[in-house]
Amino acid sequence: MGSREVLGQAARLASSGLLLQVLFRVITFVLNAFVLRFLSKEIVGIVNVRLTLLYSTTIFLAREAFRRACLSGGPQRDWSQTFNLLWLTVPLGVFWSLFLGWVWLRLLEVPDPNVVSHYGTGVVVFGLSAVVELLGEPFWVLAQAQMFVRLKVIAESLSVILKSVLTAFLVLWLPHWGLYIFSLAQLLYTTVLVLCYVIYFTKLLGSAESNKQQALPISRMTDLLPSVTRRRAFVNWNEAKLTWSFFKQSFLKQILTEGERYVMTFLNVLNFGDQGVYDIVNNLGSLVARLIFQPIEESFYIFFAKVLERGKDATLQKQEDVAVAATVLESLLKLALLTGLTITIFGFAYSQLALDIYGGAMLSSGSGPILLRSYCLYVLLLAINGVTECFTFAAMSKEEVDRYNFTMLALSSSFLGLSYLLTRWCGSVGFILANCFNMGVRITQSLWFIHRYYGRSPHRPLAGLYLSPALLGAFALSGGITSVSEVFLCCEQGWPARLAHIAVGAFCLGVTLGTAFLTETKLINFLRTQFGGSRLADKTS
Repeated sequence: MGSREVLGQAARLASSGLLLQVLFRVITFVLNAFVLRFLSKEIVGIVNVRLTLLYSTTIFLAREAFRRACLSGGPQRDWSQTFNLLWLTVPLGVFWSLFLGWVWLRLLEVPDPNVVSHYGTGVVVFGLSAVVELLGEPFWVLAQAQMFVRLKVIAESLSVILKSVLTAFLVLWLPHWGLYIFSLAQLLYTTVLVLCYVIYFTKLLGSAESNKQQALPISRMTDLLPSVTRRRAFVNWNEAKLTWSFFKQSFLKQILTEGERYVMTFLNVLNFGDQGVYDIVNNLGSLVARLIFQPIEESFYIFFAKVLERGKDATLQKQEDVAVAATVLESLLKLALLTGLTITIFGFAYSQLALDIYGGAMLSSGSGPILLRSYCLYVLLLAINGVTECFTFAAMSKEEVDRYNFTMLALSSSFLGLSYLLTRWCGSVGFILANCFNMGVRITQSLWFIHRYYGRSPHRPLAGLYLSPALLGAFALSGGITSVSEVFLCCEQGWPARLAHIAVGAFCLGVTLGTAFLTETKLINFLRTQFGGSRLADKTS
């Protein structure tokens, strides 16, 4: 398959993922906003910080390295060895869930049972749900490698919606169940997620006429199970070594990704109520990142990994592939920069209004608006880092990944220390400031790698980080106008004033987007060609 065909598949996967995720996330957003009004800040802090950290740490340590290594394999690989390697995530997940569950129950502060009941059950069930999710890992990797459009998005979104519906129902009718509610909902989420993949492949492999079935490297469901033969090694040792390199990196990346939750959990710098408010704002602020940036990053990581030869100089590879990769990287950087700047500029003036609509006075008063405004700046850095690391991790050699691990080790240590100091100095905002510092260093590392990678070629993908003066002026003017509008129209003047404030923002946003459409013609052409063409191909397939 040529680089342009791979690009078309990646674009189709990303665009389909965006549309479906927006639809499902809107439903989940409404359900969560409804449930939030019936919960205390303390139970939100326990569920969203303490228990979710247990689940995410177990999942991340058990599977992240395996995913990256197995998605980097070539088309001629022995898939049975890849599946054998992926099944090792299950015993690894059991180990981590048992070890971390002991830490969560024995070493960490236990909440007051009169305020948050059934904490021990919550720890056990959240750990179990992580192991259940790992049972679907071979299916997930196969689906991603084959670029099955919509499967991942539908499976995850359906699971989240059912989890939210069950949570809302139980919170309304059985509020005294406490953490039983969220434990059952979490177990339902992981079970439905795995079943979606199992049912999809069962039906696909049972249809002999299916074009997708004919392209699969397996012919029956039992091919996905572990297998042992004397003719070959149990696993591909190159994949296994790459997995170990990624595991060291994933351990550090998990600390950087969830660093503030580790500081909150192990150092007790915030009480459970403040943790709950911070986590709600954090989730609300990262909504766009999950909706837009994550599908693009995951889809185009696969594109770069398939088009470029890992660890090989750009001048020694097929120049058409290198040129296509450079064009895609430049356009993705431009898209990330524009999206991040839009969120930063307009988010500053509309943070308080958004929190008041979403969660009422519990969020819109106190530190909530300051947290969300700070997070808008972090989203800009998050967007750029997602694109740069997506390319960097796909192009790095194993040795370069190992060297990068040392940088991540130093960064993770400084990040945790900085988080603790800044939080002591300026409260929960310190977590976001530390995250901004962390993301800035990671972006610098990736930009330096990209600059060296294309240094001896005629391509300059980092030009995507430059904007026209007219567009920068439109952003600056919009930021000033909306800030003045917030002072006079929001948020204690009633709904007519709020609607006027929204109208001002809509007008400024329209002017800014119009300026971008007129000045960033290269990006517009890329989006029309790739995402527009991918939707047409999806309709005709």
